[in-house]
Parts: sequence; structure tokens; C-alpha cells
Amino acid sequence: METKYYSAERNMQILVSLLKQHGIKKIIASPGTTNMPFVASVQYDKWFDVISCVDERSAAYMACGLAAESGEPVVITCTGATASRDYFPAITEAHYRKLPVLAITGAREVDTYGHLNPQTINRLSHPQDTYVCSVHLQFCKDADDEWGNTIKANKAILALRRNGGGPAHINCVTLVSGDYTVKEIIPANAIFRFGCTDVLPPLGDFARIAIFVGNHSRFTSGLTEAVDAFCEKYGAVVFCDNTSGYNGRFKVLLPLLSSQSQKDCEINHVGLLIHIGEVSGAYMKAFPQEVWRVNPDGELRDHFRKLKYVFQTEEEWFFRHYASMDVPAKAKNTFLEECRTEIETTRAKINVDAIPFSNIWMASQLSGKLPDESILHVGILNSLRSWNYFNIPGSVHFQCNTGGFGIDGPISALVGASFNAPQKISFLVVGDLAFFYDLNALGNHYIKNNIRILLVNNGEGIEFKNYLHPAFKFGDAANEYFAARGHFGAQSPRLVRDFAGALGFEYRASTDKNSFLENIDWFTSCKLTDKPLVWEAFTNEVDENASILYMNTLNESAKGIAKRIAKAILPESVQRKIIDNFFLVRPMCSVIFRWTHRSH
Repeated sequence: METKYYSAERNMQILVSLLKQHGIKKIIASPGTTNMPFVASVQYDKWFDVISCVDERSAAYMACGLAAESGEPVVITCTGATASRDYFPAITEAHYRKLPVLAITGAREVDTYGHLNPQTINRLSHPQDTYVCSVHLQFCKDADDEWGNTIKANKAILALRRNGGGPAHINCVTLVSGDYTVKEIIPANAIFRFGCTDVLPPLGDFARIAIFVGNHSRFTSGLTEAVDAFCEKYGAVVFCDNTSGYNGRFKVLLPLLSSQSQKDCEINHVGLLIHIGEVSGAYMKAFPQEVWRVNPDGELRDHFRKLKYVFQTEEEWFFRHYASMDVPAKAKNTFLEECRTEIETTRAKINVDAIPFSNIWMASQLSGKLPDESILHVGILNSLRSWNYFNIPGSVHFQCNTGGFGIDGPISALVGASFNAPQKISFLVVGDLAFFYDLNALGNHYIKNNIRILLVNNGEGIEFKNYLHPAFKFGDAANEYFAARGHFGAQSPRLVRDFAGALGFEYRASTDKNSFLENIDWFTSCKLTDKPLVWEAFTNEVDENASILYMNTLNESAKGIAKRIAKAILPESVQRKIIDNFFLVRPMCSVIFRWTHRSH
């Protein structure tokens, strides 16, 4: 008979690899077809201890007894149809006794459920007091499927011991291909979780270490001190944007470098990335070899697809622990020097006068003038992008609704924040679609005089006219539906003025740089005004786009910029002529955009 090895189905290989790396070897197998690729694989690999049991109900109770006696996780595996239903009595027992029993059930694709196919039942839901975690591994068709299956399988395996432990379930799709020719499995990425009472892994000899901070609650002085002590000892830096809230000695405001389109900046490539905080709206680039996630929720958040360890601890405790370890400290933080040099070199190329009147230009003028201890909220995407290019005073609390990442709620969030600290000036910078979407919040009669709103009104959803956005290639055809141009008065000079005035706001408007500069002191005054303020600045899509292009190509030649625009907008037959003739200096970015916009 032909020798059988591992199944060629990659999701089965992932399971086998992860079970071995997590040290799970005890398996009780019941007969079946859809679990055959898994059973055949572990039958071939003599590392596993496999026992056969025909009755699934009995097999599951055997697993309870074996897990309780050995103190180790035990795998049970069965096929489709009602076999997995017979696990429920024993799994209920395991649930209430917190026994680490892992059920691996073979299955067909989800799309086959409910179509009267024999031996095909839906296992995507289960009674609440059975499995503490249940995941579904689809058949691996590409790298994304492999990554998703790896995360889910790790999650189920780790659940066996989490929060006291309990039974978990992996529903694994198979084609029952019959191919058992794989002699060696490519290891899947095993993820391990640690808590405060565990022996934490050593921090290896990484050439570069960075802490990546997503949107974060206010940093306490204790957390800042702990992060700084860690960075000082290990020569690390802190990658952040303005929503991160970190203002310690090792801050690297990364969005300006991440936005540069000509190349990946070398400092983005690190050995170890320690990930804290939540969703970052800055789209900061980082290319780590390994990621450690630190968060009290202990969840597997694999944003960079390099997750190795999850630390279910408080951040301050984690950084103090590693900072106190008896290992030699770095004599000099050369990585921080590299980062600062790269940022300063790029920032020095900014000629503010060359930036057209736009959200970005306004941010360049206002970012350094905000009163100490004030609050700044910004709308997602273009407003957030614009303000992340620039430093703001460390005492200013910067906020953006990046959690759900929708345009709804920016005014309401600002108003809510202003209630908590009526003595603090609370700013909002927001585009017109988001402003009108949440307009009713301006009518709240509890609003006090500490609110100041800058409305950047370009008459459309400018993100969809951004040269980097897929809708940009539609040209003017994007206006009707994608960018929703023309709603809310189509940049009416009276609509917001009259509405805000009727509600008791003081209103001003600007249409160019000069009229904007005239009002900066009024808007950023550190003293509370008699009324809340609304300042409307009217811009256009060409200047907004030219500003983004300018900031994203600070390290690129004028010819490179022309080539980028031509490829983004023009027919291929026209591109070469444009590229060969655009030897223009950087301040002409807006001219390029206007020319190509008309040509398009």
C-alpha cells in the first residue's frame, strides 16, 4: 500500500503544526470522513498520542476524565452530521469544570449548509454553556485564508487555558482530497499569551525595537515614565500619531514619513514591534519581524500579521517589568537619532507658502497655536491626515473617532467632551459632509462658550477626490455618488452662517489664506469667548488634492511627481508626453493638478 503522510490541505497542516507548538498531543478520534484528513495526519505523526473511540458521547467524556487527571488539554475529533451533537453533554460538563477539551470537527463549506446535502449540518452556533470559544477554518485558497485560519486556530487553542480555561471548538472545512503526500509541514505561526503571574519570555537581541501606539486613552505620568525607562534601556523608540497621546522623550511622529510615496523609509523596518493602544487612523507604516501585543483584554489583534506574543497585562506593569530586568542597557539610542534625523530632514523640505489653501495648510498654521490644556477633536481621514503631519503642543488632548471610523458623531463627541471640562477650550476640525451629518448636535442647549469649530467646506467628500483613492480615476463622474457633491447648500455662504447665528454661535468665514490668517488669533485665543465659535473655511478639491500630493512627495523629484499624477489620471497615450515635459519645481504642484484635472 502507498505510504501516507500529512494531508495536503493547508488548514489541516496549520492545526497539526499549532497543536505541536502548543504542546497538545493527546487525541481521541472517532470514525468519519470529513475529519479523515486531520486524523490521517496525526496518525502519520508519531509525536501525537491517538486513541480511538467509536461513540462520540463517550469520547468526549473520556476526554474530560483524561484532561482532569493529566492536567493537559485533550483533543476530540469527529465527522459531520450528528456526531458533533453527541459532544454536547460532556462539553457542558467541561464548561462548568473548566476542563481544556478541544473539539475538532470536520465540515463542508458554509455555502453548502441548508441545501439538503446529506451529512451536512450547521455548527456555527452552540449553547452558551458549552464552548468558551468556537472558530471556523475555511479551506485555504490563498495567503489571506492561511493567515485568518492561523489566527482563529491560535485563538481556540489559547482559550483552553484562558480565564481559568474551558472547552473550545474548531470547525475545519475539508475537501477530503485524498492527497497525503506532504512529508514535512511548513510551520504555522504559533501565538502565545502571558499574564502577570507567568514567566515572561526574554527580550531577545533585536537590532531595532519600536513601540507602536494606536489611538490611546490619556497617558498617565506613570505609564509615560515606564515607557521612557524601557526605551532608554533597550534603545527603543515610540511610533505614534497625534491620537496616540504619548509625549515622552522617545516620541517619533511617524505619519509624515509613512505618507512619503517614493519609497519605504528604512526606519519603518524593525526587529520587534510592541503594539499598544487601539485603532490607528494614521495608516502608519511599520514592517516588523515580530510583534508583541500588550493589552489588558488579552485578545489576538494581529494588525501587522507578525504577532508572536500577547501580554494580558497593564501596559505600565509590562514596561516596568522589562525595564527592571538585569540585562545590559544600550549605551546610546542610535535608533532614536536615526528617526529624528529622517523626520527633520523631511520636515525641512516643507515650504508652507507652497501649500495651497486647504485643510493641510490650515493645520500648518494652527497646530502650534492651540492653547495649553485645550482639547482638539478632528474628523476622520482628511482632517486627521492633515493634522498628523504636524506636531501639536504636548498638553493638548487630541481625539478622533477612529474606533468605528465613520463620519458620524464628530460634533457630538466634541460637545460631550466639552461638558466634562467647561473651563477648557474644545476645538473641532471637520469636513463638510461629517459636519452636516452631525449638525443636530449644534442645537443642544447645554453647549457652553468653550466650543470652537473649524468647518473645512469643500462641497463634497474630498476623500473620494483624493488622487490616492480608487474613485479618483472616475474624474467628474465621482461627484454624483461617490463624493456626493452639491449637498447641504453646495458651499452656500449663508447656510451655516445663518444656522449657527440663530443658535447663538459667533460665525466667521474665510475663502483664502489672507482672510484665514486674519482670524487665527480670534479662533485660538486662550481666553473663553462670550459665545461658542464656528469658523467656515471654503476650499476646493484641486487645492486639497495638490496639498496632499505636496506633503506625500517631499522626498520625490518633480518629474517623479508628474509621472505619478499622469499615471493616476491620464490615458496611457498621453502619459509619456506629460512626464517628459514636467520639469517643474515643487511649488508648482497645484498647477500640475489643475492642468491634469482639466485634461481629464
